[in-house]
Amino acid sequence: MSAFKTSRRLIASTAVIALAVGVTIASGSAATAAEKPVTGGTLYMITHAEQFDHVDPARVYTGRDIAIFNSYIYRNLVSYKPVPGATGSSLVADLATNTGVPSNAAKTWKFTLRSGVTWEDGSAITCADVKYGVSRPFAQDVITDGPQYLVGALDIPTAKDGSSKYKGPYTRKGQKYFNKAVSCSGNTVTFNLNRSFADFNYALTYPAGAPVKASKDTGDKYDLKPFANGPYKIASYKIGDTMELVRNSKWKKSSDSVRTPYPDNIVIRFGLAEDVRDQIMLDDQIPNTLNLDGLQPANNRAFFADPSKKDQRSNVYDPYVRYGAMNVSKGHMDCLDVRKAVFFAFDNDALIELAGGKVFYGELGDNPVKPVLGLDYAKTTGNIHDPNFKGAGNPDYSKSLLAKAKTSCPDAYDRATNPDKGITYDLADSATNQKAAVIVQDAMAKAGIKMKFNFIPPGQYYSTVMNPEKQNDISYGGWGADWANASTVLPELFTKEGGFNLNQNWDDPAYAAFKKKSDVAKVETDRAKQAKMWQELSQYVMDQYWIVRVSFGKSQQSWGSQVGGVYYWEPQGSFGYGQLYVKN
Repeated sequence: MSAFKTSRRLIASTAVIALAVGVTIASGSAATAAEKPVTGGTLYMITHAEQFDHVDPARVYTGRDIAIFNSYIYRNLVSYKPVPGATGSSLVADLATNTGVPSNAAKTWKFTLRSGVTWEDGSAITCADVKYGVSRPFAQDVITDGPQYLVGALDIPTAKDGSSKYKGPYTRKGQKYFNKAVSCSGNTVTFNLNRSFADFNYALTYPAGAPVKASKDTGDKYDLKPFANGPYKIASYKIGDTMELVRNSKWKKSSDSVRTPYPDNIVIRFGLAEDVRDQIMLDDQIPNTLNLDGLQPANNRAFFADPSKKDQRSNVYDPYVRYGAMNVSKGHMDCLDVRKAVFFAFDNDALIELAGGKVFYGELGDNPVKPVLGLDYAKTTGNIHDPNFKGAGNPDYSKSLLAKAKTSCPDAYDRATNPDKGITYDLADSATNQKAAVIVQDAMAKAGIKMKFNFIPPGQYYSTVMNPEKQNDISYGGWGADWANASTVLPELFTKEGGFNLNQNWDDPAYAAFKKKSDVAKVETDRAKQAKMWQELSQYVMDQYWIVRVSFGKSQQSWGSQVGGVYYWEPQGSFGYGQLYVKN
């Protein structure tokens, strides 16, 4: 444990403007030694971040953290199959006896709990626990930042402002509406939806649909120590220091076909200085260690150039799209001409080089929907396909757009060009992001744009920028489809009801048309027609420049020589944590 004590500074982020956001770690199929798994030992995980953004199942919404907690401390009604490759995206029964029984044109879904499933205190998980867990995301004054699929799908009336008339279990306001939408009969829970939702069971793979024992719910403080029903429980969690998971003695393998817990305990070490973290991996100082971050670009190159590390790394395209989200609310990036000026000013070539070149970076994207979604992706026009686009930036063209803005939106023009004001870019704090900020600032200055930066501690990044009161003009984000339909991308990112709208675009003149078309696309049952709608909406988003500097990126993973069972879990875009073990 001594190697962890070399640094306890709470600095920086795993997020990198030119690399990946902290939540979007590795991708692709990792090479795994054909060895027999071993039970026992301690598995370490290290990160530069000072904490997890969230641990509360209703609030966790990043691929990595979902994969970690779903593997170790939460169980859901259904889960993804824990295997590498495309088969890993198929559903299997978890707490339930099957993957759900739809009826009423998929507006009604039933799930029956299997016997023998328990909480960490040995008490049985009940239908009432499932119902209570599902109720918590509705308490949006307490439970923030999590996915909104259940809130949007359950057949509960909405108020004039579009919010649900049910306000969650703490006030119980509108409880009668929730009781009609979610009901229990013995061990069977029934969900009544407001529309046909053929893949509703996929939404229940998210921890927001996991059971919560009401007597153990501590409201906002549940984010520090949720009550476990998986193979491990939280022994301790000290922000900026460590989280330790120990075996849950009440968990039974006979009740769980998804998880195979090998380590005796798991220790996550937070707040490591980036150089310290990287050196641990480069020197294999702690061989039973998993790196939750990417390495810094220079160290990343060295790690991948070392032939002795060939079985300790992965470099592949991942499921995520990274982008700069424009806050288009009044007083921010509410002028299309200014947004376009920013887009064409970026020195993308320099940022890609900083990120390790195309070998490690990936490629610039033209779409919030990644080609991996196949049917829903189509090449857009404009943006990186515009004849005015240049890899090193086109400051002259940006200046011409600013000249238009001076007339079309003088207030926005003044904010963008006035040295006493300027545009503020939210980024997670890291050494690489600090370097990237200099590149961006210089490129913007050539176009006459004043760019400033707000560096946020990595473990607090998303909880900060997802707060409309704290978000600045541009925020870096990363998103991957929650399952194979752009309904989990476009409505989530660009409608007010979405779970990850960083644009605050609902007052934008262009929003109403987008929302109307999005609502139509969500209920279209002809998949080919629906895909065409998503393609058109992707073009609409890019035409509005609601997002800029989109990338279809690659991610790199690294782990120690004594970590076995490593594979890439496609639906989570992360390690398959539930099968990791420590080699003898």
